[in-house]
Amino acid sequence: MRRSPSRLSVPRLSASRLMLPAAIAAGLAAAALTAPAAFAQETIKVGAPLPLTGALSPEGLKQQRGYDLWAKAVNADGGLKVGDTAYEVEIVYVDYESQTPRAVQSAERLITEDEVNFLFSPFGSGAAKAASSVSERYQIPTIAATASSPSVYDQGYQYLFGTFTPNDTLTTPLTDLVLEADDTIKTIAVYARNDLFPLAIAHEAEAAAKAKGLDVLSFDEYAIGTMDHASALTLMRTRQPDWVFVTGYINDLILIRRQLADLGVAPKVLSMIAGPAYKEFIEAAGPLADNVSSAAWWHPAVAYDGDDIFGTTADYVAAFEAEYGATPDYAEASASAAGAILGMAIEAAGSIDPQEVREALAQMDAVTFYGPVKFGETGQITSLEPPVFQIQDGTTKVVFPEAVKQTDLVIGGIK
Repeated sequence: MRRSPSRLSVPRLSASRLMLPAAIAAGLAAAALTAPAAFAQETIKVGAPLPLTGALSPEGLKQQRGYDLWAKAVNADGGLKVGDTAYEVEIVYVDYESQTPRAVQSAERLITEDEVNFLFSPFGSGAAKAASSVSERYQIPTIAATASSPSVYDQGYQYLFGTFTPNDTLTTPLTDLVLEADDTIKTIAVYARNDLFPLAIAHEAEAAAKAKGLDVLSFDEYAIGTMDHASALTLMRTRQPDWVFVTGYINDLILIRRQLADLGVAPKVLSMIAGPAYKEFIEAAGPLADNVSSAAWWHPAVAYDGDDIFGTTADYVAAFEAEYGATPDYAEASASAAGAILGMAIEAAGSIDPQEVREALAQMDAVTFYGPVKFGETGQITSLEPPVFQIQDGTTKVVFPEAVKQTDLVIGGIK
């Protein structure tokens, strides 16, 4: 078991660092700022196995953008300060081509051949869980930016930390909101990709629905790589559920949304996790995206004043928009947060020693642009309240929690 986290006092940032997000929003300096003469300049290498090609490449590229923005911000600020040394950040990427066995091999290669100091996990719960045994064996602190399933963290490992809260923190608020908005909703059909995270969150949705007295008409799974869902969706149409809950990744959900419309499946409520959080889903689905509800671990509408390299949520959003010409989604923000958290732990530890950085992560109790950061006994973050949102008129609108609510949940309107 992990040690119980105690509060770690993380130093406030210097004035120059607090001003950095505005500098990034202006395009950053053409050349990175030079570290003060008192600091020797060295390099910290962080390994990042990602699915940069293959079916999961849209998600992998999002993580890469988030990591790159963090590294650029740190290096523009003169690097991570550890004693008399300023460490420049280098992220070493390996493309595992959306194949989990290769993700595990890539993690080992990054540690043994590329000699990285720290790791970011592969994309998703399945690959993160598989690769976590590697970082644990070599005792390399690892941050998972896109793994939410508790089964990733229940292995008794000491070196894995995750920026996503458990799956039920998404499904329970969503279920409560749906039933508060329309108490005539009595039935639900669940359709899930047979993969660790999509299947786990589908089961959480089923559990939340049953706990509220809903009749679960069906719980069907589809295989990874399925390109035609017509048979399952036609059967779903005959059941006429009030609520349809679908899980998968962005390419899955774009296809399923189109086929639902083609087959005339139009429930009162359509919820999909995790694609609707991405602008690519809205662009690809067009009008069919409207009134689709979802939940995620972060949204640009949240407002935090962080102690990290980015500062406020608004500053982070401005920095991302300046760099990429787009508004960040939760996957991109979580990747940047993983970097920011690692950087804070290194500076708080005053060392790049893996054990000391691991202890700093376990004890962390701080605020970032992404939200408050405190890890539970298993290494999974326990301090966030994930937003629930709905696509309305082509834009994601937050409907929960109350502190960042932008509008009410709309029932109906599914074509």
